[in-house]
Amino acid sequence: MQQDPWSLDAIRAGGKRTLARALSNIEAQDGQMETARLLDEAARNACAHVVGLTGPPGVGKSTLTNALLKEWRQRGESVGVVAVDPSSRFSLGALLGDRTRLDTDPTDKHVFVRSMAARDRLGGLSHESLAAIILMRAVFDRVIVESVGIGQSEADIAFAADSIVLCIQPGSGDSLQFMKAGIMELPDIVVVTKADMGAPARRAKADVQGALSLALQKARDWSPPVLMVSSPTGEGLPTLIDQVDAHRTHLLESGQFLSQRTKQTRLWLEDRIRLKFGQIGLAHAGIDQALEDAQGPFGAERSITQTLTARLSNLG
Repeated sequence: MQQDPWSLDAIRAGGKRTLARALSNIEAQDGQMETARLLDEAARNACAHVVGLTGPPGVGKSTLTNALLKEWRQRGESVGVVAVDPSSRFSLGALLGDRTRLDTDPTDKHVFVRSMAARDRLGGLSHESLAAIILMRAVFDRVIVESVGIGQSEADIAFAADSIVLCIQPGSGDSLQFMKAGIMELPDIVVVTKADMGAPARRAKADVQGALSLALQKARDWSPPVLMVSSPTGEGLPTLIDQVDAHRTHLLESGQFLSQRTKQTRLWLEDRIRLKFGQIGLAHAGIDQALEDAQGPFGAERSITQTLTARLSNLG
């Protein structure tokens, strides 16, 4: 019997080309039954640890992504990357094309990089980016999400990442900006990039530690470590890898891993319905019942959208 090309098994078996086609189909057929079914299947069968890298432009996120990718591949783990870029005002496509900045082996079947546009999301993750993350975390061992990083609104990364790594550059004053913007409440790990700069890097680390001490903590049972890393030289990279793994272990052992993803699912669905129908529409959406009936957020979104659209049509 011929395998369903829209099934998760077919995508896992088909390699990078099949995954690329599936992601293109998802973007082109948003809201369709087949799309929702596939994404909900992927959400139920997630296996990857999703690491989100965020921070302002020029801080070195792409270089750090490269370093992490190579380290995990050396350990035999498969890696998917969603690199989110600013959007063109005209085409809404990705402007910078992170895929071109990542040094990957095109023959390596266990590495996949997808450049995505932020579109109109100030926080950096469009609906299409989130859908790509959901699918890729059901295919790979690790998924790296490199956000657009506009420096003020980074909260969207919390919709998708299990572990959030905030990158800060020495001498940029980012720690004060982030403290004012409340960004210090988001990270699980903070990385001062370009550690080879010496004294400026050490001052930045001290500033960040001070900012963290004044910020509301994301979790009472996990204190975000502040690390200094130089991606080109590899300085501090093993420690970062260890802390990322330690955070994943902490989430699993404390029971927060699945509960955090459940919370993410609900927050994403609320945000999606609010964007489409406003606060009044959200109040009449019946989020909990829709999630239970559909057994997945994408089917729930489709069902809620159909119901609320029909109600609006009757009012007209």
